[in-house]
Parts: sequence; C-alpha cells; structure tokens
Amino acid sequence: TFLNIREYTFYKTKSFFVKSSLGSSSSPVLGDESDAQRARVSNGTPATWDAQVLNCSEDSTVRTKDWFRRLDSRFHQFVLHRHCRYFPMLINHPEKCRDGEAHLLMVVKSVIEQHDRREAVRKTWGREHTVDGKKIKTLFLLGSPTNGKDTKNLQKLIEYEDMIYGDILQWDFMDTFFNLTLKEVNFLKWFDIYCAGVQFIFKGDDDVFVNTNNLLDLIGFKVEERKVADLFVGDTISKAIPIRNRQSKYYIPKELYDKPYPPYVGGGGFLMSSQLARRLFVVSEDLELYPIDDVFLGMCLQRLHLAPEMHPGFRTFGITRRRVSPMNSEPCFYKNLIVVHKLSAQELLRMWSVVQNEDLVCINHQKLLATCSVM
Repeated sequence: TFLNIREYTFYKTKSFFVKSSLGSSSSPVLGDESDAQRARVSNGTPATWDAQVLNCSEDSTVRTKDWFRRLDSRFHQFVLHRHCRYFPMLINHPEKCRDGEAHLLMVVKSVIEQHDRREAVRKTWGREHTVDGKKIKTLFLLGSPTNGKDTKNLQKLIEYEDMIYGDILQWDFMDTFFNLTLKEVNFLKWFDIYCAGVQFIFKGDDDVFVNTNNLLDLIGFKVEERKVADLFVGDTISKAIPIRNRQSKYYIPKELYDKPYPPYVGGGGFLMSSQLARRLFVVSEDLELYPIDDVFLGMCLQRLHLAPEMHPGFRTFGITRRRVSPMNSEPCFYKNLIVVHKLSAQELLRMWSVVQNEDLVCINHQKLLATCSVM
C-alpha cells in the first residue's frame, strides 16, 4: 500500500522513545519539551504531537462507489486510505524552534536514500547560521523506507545521521510520490504546535539551488511593504488542468478530479509567512488529501480566497525549460535569482562555490532577469 501502517506505543520520560512493532530496539526521538510548549494550544491543536497510536484501516465504503470501480488501479490505495492524515513521529525535534528567535526556517523535502543531497544542502543554502542578527534554521522532512528495501538498516542510518546533525523530522508513512501531501499536512501541524516564534518558512526540494541572501532580501522588502500576513511567493502556475496522459508522473484520472486546478506554485521552492502557514493548517484539515502536493496547497490557498504571488526569481523548472541550454549552468543567473531547480548534489556544491566567489562579475541585474524571462 502507499501507507506504511504500523502500531506504535510512545513512552515519555525527559525525551521520547519509540518502540516498533517490527521488533527493532527503541530509538530516540530527539528533544524534550518545555512546560510552555506543553501548555500551548493553537487553533485547537494539541500542545504536543498526539498521533501516537495508528491503526488506520481502509475505508471499505469507497469500494461500493461506481466511480471507484472505474478508477485507475494505481490510485486505489491512495483513495482507500485518504482519511489517514497524521502519523506517529519516528524522529522529532521540538527544540528546533524553542528559542523563539528563528527568523527563517528552511524546510526541505527529502527521502532516506538521498543523503548526498542533504549533505550538499547543509554545506550550502541550508547551513544554519545568523545573517544580520536573523537566525536561519533547517529541517529535512522524511517518511519511512518503502517496502522491499533494507528497511531496518536504512532506518538505523537515518537515525545515525540525525544524531550527528539533529535536523530531521520523520513520520511513519511510506516515502512515495503520492504521500508527498502527507509531508505537507504533517509538517503544517508540527509547525503549528512547536514553532510559535518562527517568522518565515522556505519550503523546497533537496535538489534546488537557493540564493539565501536574495531570499532574505525578498523577505526584507515584504516586511517593509507590510505584505507579510498573506505572503506566499513562488513560481506560480495558473490555469492548469489535470494531466490525462497515463504515462505522466502527474497523471490524474477524471474520476479523481475533473476541473481546472486553482493557481499553485511549483513545489521545488516557495516562501510563506508563519501567519499564513497557520491558516493553511486550519483549512487543510477540512480538505480531502490530493496526490499532488503542490496542487493541494493551491487548493488550501483557494479556501482562504488567496492566490500565490508570482516572482521571477523562483525558477522551479530551471532557468530555461530547455535543459540542454547553456543558460542553465550560467552562474550569474544563480547569483541574481532566488531558487533554481534542478541540480545534482555535485552541481549544487560546484555552483555554490562559484556564486560565492567575490571575483564573479555579472552584468546588470535587470538585463539578466529580462533575458531569462523571455526564454
């Protein structure tokens, strides 16, 4: 199935521990919680993560529906378990936001096997540091290894990685494409519980380049303009319709969704304010999960009667859509943009090094972006 359904019992001392029904030894869920956090309740959510025991069986009533019988079989498990929304945490870091001083939280979607990408992000745009008194913190969002893989060893490796860096949030659902939306809703709930003091969130993939200074400049402009409450900025896609090509990764059958999509941003990278993130969490709980996470967030924005803001600095389809174009490897674009998708770990490290070089001289910013915009 798409969901990795197990039962867990959580034992609480000063820190949390998890015991798996697979019989593995208890492993730490790092970080304890303060009295203030335990007492805090926002929008009716609990003061701590409360998805402690999960036994989520399929919704068998769906099988009786005519539309379900016509539905492409690859979507059956998703639909049957669509009501399974929040999952036990295998690794938690409530202390990440504890000091209440984080200006920007970099939240990166990843999978267990992509350790080289996480290493590259930590060494480049995801490095935790302070810029002009503004703290930047980083977290990676993970699910569990899919069936058929060396599950126990992979889990031990990710726990060891987290012991070193302390920057991983992991939930007990299978890390599959259809479950990316679970990362969205579980993170929004986690953020609402634990991150009262964080001001902005950048949410992105582990294969993007982010120019952190330009991102902070954009935040500064929005603060000066007092346009923070509804801030949701990225590479906006408007007037899109579901893809009906069965060979496409983003294929959606008519039985599942049969109307145009609301405006949404490419999930490679976008910026939002904490105020809006909390409102998205509230409305997300009343929406059925959708198998494309970018579109799901667009649906949440639509519920709030908002649309994402388009910004030319976010290039979630690359600098040009022709991947063979030499412009996609031109460092001056990376110096003047905010987000560029898609790079390997090696390309990210190399481009970061070039862009940070003070000897790099580029032409006028506006001319550069204008050239890029017509590609």
